[in-house]
Amino acid sequence: MADSYGSPNEYIGHHLAFNELSIGDTPFWTLNLDSVVVSIILGVLTMGFIWWFARKATSDVPTKTQAFVELIFTFIDNQVKATFHGDRHSFVAPAAMTVFLWVFMMNAMDFLPIDIMATILGWFGIHEWRNVPTADVNTTFALALGVWFLMIFFGIKVKGLGGWVHELFCAPFGSSPFVWPANFIFNLIEYVSKPLSHSLRLFGNMYAGEVIFLLIAMLAGFSGVAGTAGSVLLGAGWAIFHILIVTLQAYVFMMLTVVYLSMAHEGH
Repeated sequence: MADSYGSPNEYIGHHLAFNELSIGDTPFWTLNLDSVVVSIILGVLTMGFIWWFARKATSDVPTKTQAFVELIFTFIDNQVKATFHGDRHSFVAPAAMTVFLWVFMMNAMDFLPIDIMATILGWFGIHEWRNVPTADVNTTFALALGVWFLMIFFGIKVKGLGGWVHELFCAPFGSSPFVWPANFIFNLIEYVSKPLSHSLRLFGNMYAGEVIFLLIAMLAGFSGVAGTAGSVLLGAGWAIFHILIVTLQAYVFMMLTVVYLSMAHEGH
């Protein structure tokens, strides 16, 4: 597939282009259809998997599938238990499980063969499509903003609106009116930095992984037989290593979600 492009820049640029839908007359409101569609499909599949597992689970001797899923559930529940010290089973643990599985599924789309998927989509008239939603900063920032709003919601729910505002102006340097501005600035920086770091960490790792796959695939089209052989070997090696990255980034995103929700439940 790479040899059908005029240059490596054209090949990489084509595969990094989004299928965009402009809303209104301003270019600011642009929807990346590929990220939205793939995210929704994977979200439905993830919820369907959890529902299917719950329906099929038995208290008798578990199957290999049930044992594997229970291992994942137990691992995540233990991670939440070590960080969150409230009633974790009512919301936080299920949210952590959902976040981990959903982000993992979106990250794992990076394993789909780039050129083969482009050929299949081309049969249906789709010539620009990104398979990895988490390689789009809009997706990761939307996920981080969702966690951010939950953090504020639980902060107000647990402490009350007055207690939350009081903490905003009276922590960490005390309740003296003279330090209110400094407290507010410190807390404002913290609130702004959380969704930024939460989203950009996931986006940076997944975007870099996608670009590396493109660079490896490009060898097959622009470097002859030797490049093709090297592309196969490097692609296999990077795919094996990328399994760790895909899983680790889903785990990190989940743990930061749990940490932020735990902080919302606690006071200074």
